[in-house]
Amino acid sequence: MLEVLGLAKSFGLQTIFENFDLNLPHGRFTVLVGPSGCGKSTLFDCLTGIVCPDQGRIVWQGNAIAHLGSLAAYMQQKDMLLPWLTLEENSLLPVQARPRTLRDMKQAKQTLARIFERIGLTGFGAHYPYQVSGGMRQRCALARTLMFDRDLVLLDEPLSALDAITRRELQNLLLMLQKEFGKTVLMITHDIEEALVLADEIILVGPTPMTILERFQPKASKPREFTQPEFMETKARILSRLLTEKEKIQG
Repeated sequence: MLEVLGLAKSFGLQTIFENFDLNLPHGRFTVLVGPSGCGKSTLFDCLTGIVCPDQGRIVWQGNAIAHLGSLAAYMQQKDMLLPWLTLEENSLLPVQARPRTLRDMKQAKQTLARIFERIGLTGFGAHYPYQVSGGMRQRCALARTLMFDRDLVLLDEPLSALDAITRRELQNLLLMLQKEFGKTVLMITHDIEEALVLADEIILVGPTPMTILERFQPKASKPREFTQPEFMETKARILSRLLTEKEKIQG
């Protein structure tokens, strides 16, 4: 579905990544795990067209493209809700931004109502962001992401600012929505346990210049508990590999 071939990006004399390859199969939940500052967010910036890669190709469904800006939905760490709009109005922004008819807007509101029901926001559409919790704002941001109606969803640590209980609730929500809406997901996180719970494939990346160190495909079916023996062993293996790479740089 998506291929990244030989992608490279530098800022001045600092190489963020070079000859970076990535392949995302349709309908899979792929998670990039690596230390903070290794280049994961810069990769997303290149994929979405926020910055231009120095070299390499992005291939979408067999066609070379400049970037995924209009082809992927992108959810960032901060909810980025507009404070002067209600949760419903924030969620409908992707629809407002494209040509539409009154019938289109009516259908969009019906779709949003179903999404709000699935994510626990029914009855809160008229609330403003300051009137709800951080977890509810992130739910709204997720609803807005789904309203873009893209096959590919990019998630840049969207749950990292939440408390542990809310974070786990939204992890389960991401799994449900991936299954129900049939999305292909590429997610960034430095939380190994989160990756073990969510991913069909975990891609472990090392410090800059960012390279793929190892790939993991958890065997247990979802939903998962990261306390399962397989995951505890995988977590220890990932931590050990990251520590080894860090020591190489420092040593």
